[in-house]
Amino acid sequence: MPLNIRSDEVNLLAEKLALRTHLNKTEAVKRALENELRRLDDAIPLREKLRPLQNRVLARPATRLEADKAFYDALSDET
Repeated sequence: MPLNIRSDEVNLLAEKLALRTHLNKTEAVKRALENELRRLDDAIPLREKLRPLQNRVLARPATRLEADKAFYDALSDET
C-alpha cells in the first residue's frame, strides 16, 4: 500500500532532504526512515551507559567523612 502523507511540513522536510542528498523525495524519505530505525536499534539505554561508572563509584570504599562546606572550601583553598 502506498504511503500518502498530507502534511505540508513533512513534504517540505522531504524536499529539503532530497535536495541536500541529491536523491528524489521517495529515496530521501526511505533513507531517513532506515537511518532512524537503525539509530533506534543501536541505541543503548542511558542506564546501561552509566552502569560501568556506577559500578566504579560503588566499588570504592566509603570514607565515612562528612562533606560539608568546610570540606569543599578546603579543596579550593578557600577559608
